[in-house]
Amino acid sequence: MKTHHYILITTLLFTVLLYGESVGINLGILGVVYACLTLYRTSARNRTRSFLVLFTTSILSSIAFAWYGDFPSFLAVVISLLLLSFTSKNRRTKPLLLIPIFMTNITTFICRFFSFDDWLPKINRSGVWQKILAFILIPLLLISIFFGIYSAGSDHFDSILSDYEFDLNFWELICISAIGFFIAFNYWNFVVEKYIYTQNHVLDNNFQEKDKIQKPTYSFLDLYSERMSGVISLSSLNILLIFFIITFNYEQFYEVTKTPNRLSEETHERVGAVIGSIMMAILVIMFYFKSNFNFDPKAGLLKNLAKIWIILNAVLVFSAMAKNTEYVLHFGMTYKRLGVYAFLILSFIGLILTFIKIQKKKKNAYLFNTMAWYVYGTLLLMSYFNWGGMITSYNINRKDFDVYYHEKEFPFNKKQLLEYAAKTDDQKLRKEILKSIQLYKNQSFLSKIGYYETVK
Repeated sequence: MKTHHYILITTLLFTVLLYGESVGINLGILGVVYACLTLYRTSARNRTRSFLVLFTTSILSSIAFAWYGDFPSFLAVVISLLLLSFTSKNRRTKPLLLIPIFMTNITTFICRFFSFDDWLPKINRSGVWQKILAFILIPLLLISIFFGIYSAGSDHFDSILSDYEFDLNFWELICISAIGFFIAFNYWNFVVEKYIYTQNHVLDNNFQEKDKIQKPTYSFLDLYSERMSGVISLSSLNILLIFFIITFNYEQFYEVTKTPNRLSEETHERVGAVIGSIMMAILVIMFYFKSNFNFDPKAGLLKNLAKIWIILNAVLVFSAMAKNTEYVLHFGMTYKRLGVYAFLILSFIGLILTFIKIQKKKKNAYLFNTMAWYVYGTLLLMSYFNWGGMITSYNINRKDFDVYYHEKEFPFNKKQLLEYAAKTDDQKLRKEILKSIQLYKNQSFLSKIGYYETVK
């Protein structure tokens, strides 16, 4: 099949699945079809391990959306399919370039659409009107004439059209078709500008030979001064961080916190300070180890100071995790507290990658390339698991469990709440939950959310 065939098929499928429907199982089906067609279209040469992994995550993300239908799973489907399409054509181009490519293709859509020669098959235009006249117009004219004749001779034949009312919202149909075509066109017919291709080397993980030449970064500082600046700066920052860790942990675990609100404020403030400290630490190390000092034989002390600073920041991460855990034990689990764990884990991964960057003499781009995959993996974990149900299951055993708060704030916890209602014999709660579940069950098949179909 050619490009225009894929565009036509997926546009038609998008229209059929979403016309007159809410978003639900239909978008999951669409995602699976897009992934399978991409696999079919991709040459064996481009079916790399990364491509096959992305194909798998695209299928799983589509199933997750059909099951939950929430924003994280929607975001996982979109990013997985975009990465899949990108790697199917550009196996050596860095995935981070997907962002400028995506924006460029959206803004140039109109121009690329009217460049018919680029995406439509070349045809012999001299015979087009002949074929339209012979194959479409003349048969339609004859059918119309004879339909009129036969309708005059038979009431039942005449009722075929006269008794049928078209229940069709043309504006909705046009809008759905236009959106489907826009998505399909940009997915199957995206272009990568030459300028973007030429920037691919900037995102390489490893240095080139020319980057290993020892020379000052700035004209106003010689190499020795720049090296000593790094040694003095990192030595001072290490001392400062040691004192901060001591005071940070003393305030966390030895000072008495009087109220729950105060504990909440302290936790958020301190976790924010930790994440900010780690981000700044990574940026400072990226500044000093962007090129020359990775290969400077006299920069051993600077490297050791940087590694010590990374280790101290890791200690800070674990201190913040301990404080967040204390907060969870006192007041239960919430999305925000789970988010704190996620941010701290990603920060710790960033520190490990920074350590590897120094040890293995990698470019700064190595951090961005690798962290992008970890962030993507985090998004997949957010979309695959029922966090609302897990949070409710954890909190439901607490004495201060607020059932109506959990019913309102956390989705996909109906099974847990029904069990709680049965355990406490709360008939009012049971009726409310069953009523909300029934609203989802009454949706048409394509608009259903899979999770609610499993709640008995």
